[in-house]
Amino acid sequence: MFRPSLPFLALVLSAALVSGCSWFKDKKESQEDPYATAADIYSQASRALKTGNYEEAIKQFETLEARYPFGPYAEQSKLEAAYAYYKYGEQESAIATVDRYLQLHPRGENVDYALYLKGLANLKRGASLTDEYVKERDPARRDQGALQEAFNAFSDLVRRFPASKYVEDSQKRLLELRNLMAEHELYVAQYYMKRGAWLSAANRAQGLIERYQGAPSMPEALKIMVEAYTKLGLTDLAADARKVLELNYPEAAKTLK
Repeated sequence: MFRPSLPFLALVLSAALVSGCSWFKDKKESQEDPYATAADIYSQASRALKTGNYEEAIKQFETLEARYPFGPYAEQSKLEAAYAYYKYGEQESAIATVDRYLQLHPRGENVDYALYLKGLANLKRGASLTDEYVKERDPARRDQGALQEAFNAFSDLVRRFPASKYVEDSQKRLLELRNLMAEHELYVAQYYMKRGAWLSAANRAQGLIERYQGAPSMPEALKIMVEAYTKLGLTDLAADARKVLELNYPEAAKTLK
């Protein structure tokens, strides 16, 4: 029968004590302080946000909202949490958090910023995965619904808060969004042309011209209308489209067959 020696028992006991201390230490460190005040949690969250530790910031903001949903930091923390989600790449959570803020604080001091952040998050959500790696943007690979939501948010900001410091950038983004959505409509019209769906192509191009006046895609849309109406035998409509093209975009008109 094996009888452990005293040195062996001492070694085992020592290892157990070290392991036990480590276990208690890890468990203690992993637990949140149940007595932390709203100010304490907000301070930790803000510190994490400022240092770029967005995951920790999100964790602390979620804790703050769960424990003190109507405390003095509730309004500000929602916006900062939304920003942390945005920077962390969780756009759906960022948008949902902004929407909660707008619902609870419709007359809050930072509604303009909330709309601006909602626009940014939707813009990022609508971007294709390739945009970060290539300069050429394929409008067909973008979430048009998200881009429309971004457009709505920026438009709402510009309309409701003309003196906001976010208006200038929002206006630039509105122009970019308009052009992107027009590109998408042009892509669809070109697709219909390749398939021989002349009427669908003409209608899509017409819609582009009506909704996105001044977009860079306008000349190509008019050319599609001329070609599609000609294919359909609608010579009057084709002639009208050609006149508009020649008057506004004479260089593009020269490329017509």
